[in-house]
Amino acid sequence: MPDPNEPACVNLREMLNRIGDKWSVLVIATLGEGPQRFGELKRAIDGISQRMLTQTLRQLERDGIVSRSVYPTIPPRVDYALTPLGMSSLRAIQSLAEWAVEHGEDVAAARARYDALHLDTVSAFSPRATRR
Repeated sequence: MPDPNEPACVNLREMLNRIGDKWSVLVIATLGEGPQRFGELKRAIDGISQRMLTQTLRQLERDGIVSRSVYPTIPPRVDYALTPLGMSSLRAIQSLAEWAVEHGEDVAAARARYDALHLDTVSAFSPRATRR
């Protein structure tokens, strides 16, 4: 097993943390359709707050996955787009999305089987469990 402190493992962990983030995946997938303005992204990504979208875009820009272009108009126009590096991540993200769609029911069935067998354990960790 490789040393988890090796640079390659550290890089892998950092990239999985970024790309594996729920909002990052949705931003990348949405920008895969083409450049968009902030408001367009916010409307396209259900449930994301303005603060979370801003934070996600900044992190993806810092990582070189998203570019931000500001145009000197009134009001200023800002477009976000995938960089070539970001475009290279699309295939992996699309494959993961296809897998999730194809196997979503299988995962739901496995969870139901597990929950039925471990009812006492699952209910203790359920968000609906009452806390005393």
